[in-house]
Amino acid sequence: MLTRELSSYLDTNRINQVRRAYYFAEQAHEGQMRKSGDRYISHPLAVARILAEMRLDHQSLMAAMLHDVIEDTGIPKDALADQFGEDVAELVDGVSKLTQIEFRTRAEAQAENFQKMTLAMARDIRVILVKLADRLHNMRTLGPMPYEKRKRIATETLDIYAPIANRLGMHSISTELEDLGFSTMYPMRSKFISKAVTKLRGSHREIIDEIRGRLHEKLEERGMPGRILGREKHLNSIYNKMKFKQKSFREIMDVYAFRIITDNEDDCYRILGAVHSLYKPMPGRFKDYIAMPKVNGYQSLHTTLFGMHVNIEVQIRTEEMENIANNGIAAHWLYKNEPSNGTSVNQARVDRWVKGLMEMRERADDSLEFIESVKEDLFPDEIYVFTPRGKIMELPGGATPVDFAYAIHTDIGNATVACRINRNLGSLSQPLQSGQTVEIITAPGARPNSAWLNFVVTGKARGSIRHVVKSDKHAESLELGHTLLKRSLKGFNTRLGDITEAQKQRVVAHNQVNSFEDLISEIGLGNRMAFLVARQLVVGAPEAEGDAPAASAIEESGRQGPVTICGSDGLLLKFASCCKPIPGDPIVGIMDSGNGMLIHSDTCSHLPDDEQGRAMLTDLKWAKDITDQFSVELRVEMERQRGIIAEMANAVAMADGNIERINVEDQNARFGVVSLVVHVTGRHHLARVMRRVRNIRAVTHISRVRY
Repeated sequence: MLTRELSSYLDTNRINQVRRAYYFAEQAHEGQMRKSGDRYISHPLAVARILAEMRLDHQSLMAAMLHDVIEDTGIPKDALADQFGEDVAELVDGVSKLTQIEFRTRAEAQAENFQKMTLAMARDIRVILVKLADRLHNMRTLGPMPYEKRKRIATETLDIYAPIANRLGMHSISTELEDLGFSTMYPMRSKFISKAVTKLRGSHREIIDEIRGRLHEKLEERGMPGRILGREKHLNSIYNKMKFKQKSFREIMDVYAFRIITDNEDDCYRILGAVHSLYKPMPGRFKDYIAMPKVNGYQSLHTTLFGMHVNIEVQIRTEEMENIANNGIAAHWLYKNEPSNGTSVNQARVDRWVKGLMEMRERADDSLEFIESVKEDLFPDEIYVFTPRGKIMELPGGATPVDFAYAIHTDIGNATVACRINRNLGSLSQPLQSGQTVEIITAPGARPNSAWLNFVVTGKARGSIRHVVKSDKHAESLELGHTLLKRSLKGFNTRLGDITEAQKQRVVAHNQVNSFEDLISEIGLGNRMAFLVARQLVVGAPEAEGDAPAASAIEESGRQGPVTICGSDGLLLKFASCCKPIPGDPIVGIMDSGNGMLIHSDTCSHLPDDEQGRAMLTDLKWAKDITDQFSVELRVEMERQRGIIAEMANAVAMADGNIERINVEDQNARFGVVSLVVHVTGRHHLARVMRRVRNIRAVTHISRVRY
């Protein structure tokens, strides 16, 4: 049966090579059985048959036959290379490496496997095609497995394998994996929906046949070639529409779907005109995926018509588009020896996606962060926007100008400061709409803002921003750690330059870190105490990090003159929201483990009041000529008068202040209390603002608020 399938597109020599791989695998798996009781060789044979239906090349089919040989029989990769060539051995090895291994958590195992999958895809995309066929046959034969294992495999299939198949344009495999995963996870729901679909289809057969007949007549009347197929709705798709779009079963099933397959692109557009003359098109429901293909290479014309009191969905495409829609990247091997724009473009799209995965993988700190980023890219609801030069960019739905900037190039994303949408200045956080023209404005030396992580949707943007923020945080923690360590060493009358390399390495080994730089970074992050590290460097006493040091020791080596800080809030230098210190206020710093230093006013009620706690504070002083602005909250008591809020705002503006927020907190017939948050540069500026507000006749009292 498989030979008959292969003979339709492979020559005799290649079929014989596939047959030889089958005999080799049969011998290697001799005596091995599946859970179902079938001989094990039935599984590789079924996987090869799935790939043959997609008309994959002979090497992929050989790898399908042999894909479990390395893992299950102990035959080494070199032996396969000698027998079947290096390419086939690499494919088999790539598939074998995607098998489950032991990790601390199931999520970590899944994430690590996905990293491996990405590397394998980058070397040869056929590895994932064999793996998808392997997963499809396993899903078809899950029955004999224990319930917990069935559920785990189904979850992984729905989370990873079905979306990857969809991303590679392999619609037929993607939908079958989704339906099999759904019926495994929710057997009762699947059975109920399946019965309801069968029943409804029977009662609607007359309408379906009539619509198909009228479409067929219209094509014949205009002399246009085309075969008309009914389009089945898949169980998982129906369930998701009911669950997430809050639609009833009848609403979903009252849409009749047809696919018209024709010879060439011109015929597609002519047929579109014909069906629009037969039934009225619904406004806003036409999509041209031929001119602007989906991100996975899918091409087709979509239109929704209103006729016979029902909605009719029609997809119009060529035979080649139909094959690419069902088999995606797998269609590349069928057409690769023929001139075909569609498949070469499809291959380029997949190559671009895999390259993007590799970039994300390099920037991610661990496999869990990587898979989190990739999952966002596996569920794209595409939009199409234009660069100023007219190039079309495909982005997932909800993408922002920042996502657009990173899609162009990582360096452009990192240097983004503003954007223009349709030639008008726009917000970096606003979701883009299809058809907009987006221009990114960059500035040399600009850096990504960590707040962008709250609105970007693409994995590439998220990974790139995190990467830059982490490197900035590392640089800042080194700077702060150096400052604190130097200050602590002063208490021992020692400079950092006087410490020998041997002393540094001894302390590095004692603290179990990789390098002295990492130790300094840990001090800046607040994970280690500067005075303890200074003591270890000078005295050499191996104090445990968990030992509670005497207050006198801290006082001796920790309070040696204040550290100067600039006004800017940073990643590791933050101003406390309780007391909102501003230049001119006496300030102290307290280390917050993992987050750097938190700066408080010296009189803040949230600071520790015991002797040991106070001793662990770092004395700070403001740098001169600070021009940054700081938020201060004022409480203003006043008599109620018409226009008083406007008068107050004008007074703040006259004192060169800027109002961030104004709120009327409490009022009666005569008096009111207003909370005013203003931006000032320091205490002198604050005094000027308060004096201006106090001079308003209706104001009875003004005070600075600290929590």
